[in-house]
Amino acid sequence: MHPIVAVVGPTASGKSCLALSLAERFNGEIVNYDSVQIFRGLDIGSAKASPQERQRIPHHMIDIREPNELFTAGDYQREARSVLEDLRNRGRLPILVGGTGLYLRALTEGLFQGPTRSAHWRTRLEGVAETRGREYLHRVLQRLDPASAGRIAARDKPKIIRALEVRLETGKPLTEHLKVEPRRPLQGFSICTVGLDPPREECYRRIDERVEHMFQAGLIEEVRGLIARGVPDDAKPLGAIGYRHVLANLNKSCAWDDTIRMIQRDTRRYAKRQLTWFRRQAETAWFGGPGDNKAIEEEVHRKVTLFLGEFYGV
Repeated sequence: MHPIVAVVGPTASGKSCLALSLAERFNGEIVNYDSVQIFRGLDIGSAKASPQERQRIPHHMIDIREPNELFTAGDYQREARSVLEDLRNRGRLPILVGGTGLYLRALTEGLFQGPTRSAHWRTRLEGVAETRGREYLHRVLQRLDPASAGRIAARDKPKIIRALEVRLETGKPLTEHLKVEPRRPLQGFSICTVGLDPPREECYRRIDERVEHMFQAGLIEEVRGLIARGVPDDAKPLGAIGYRHVLANLNKSCAWDDTIRMIQRDTRRYAKRQLTWFRRQAETAWFGGPGDNKAIEEEVHRKVTLFLGEFYGV
């Protein structure tokens, strides 16, 4: 068995800052589980670690794909588990940090494997999405597999196509397969999960300030640069909060102040959903403040020190 520390919590709660301090104190390296930071060129809008921070501590699962490439939770599980094995072999403590709860679950609890992919149905469904739109596909999914449609967002084309593909290929909805095909949890590691939950008003203030800083840092220019590089408008990472708002404004020429307010509003809503998701994480030690607060940082350090002491029997 090898120890792991996972840092969870809503966006702008100081997870990245806390992860850096944990890695420096406990001989660790950071493993990202944010689905947007996977992609090259999406730096400002995803609050990606700066080059200076990556020089301080090695970061993994960042900048490993181009924005127009397909990358699934299954891909993440496979590649991140390989990273964990490498860190274990080198005697380093993995520090998991990010904001995509599905990726963290895929890594630690495993994913539903399901039927193999069908090139026939996938090609046909991609064609339908291109001609009639992803919302149309979502309506088809509502008819064929209402349970899956209820948990998959109408704009999440890859998940919609996967659910339809399973339904059309096997004759059974995805939910039926989930009942009988077990996940494959991570083996050989013991996880200490620490959660950050600042007071709501503090978290919202930090979100608003972060969004304003992103625009000051050049978020609009970043999106323009991605489009100039040939990244298509419907590339999955450009559907993330912030990126899709800027893209819509570039296409419609709305007032930027309105766009900033919409991003702040949608990020606050996303933070609430994140907290709900992470609250389901078993055996999480929660701390009621931001991770860049020195008092909170020391509390978390003491918790991790105890975890490692018990783990190694000292």
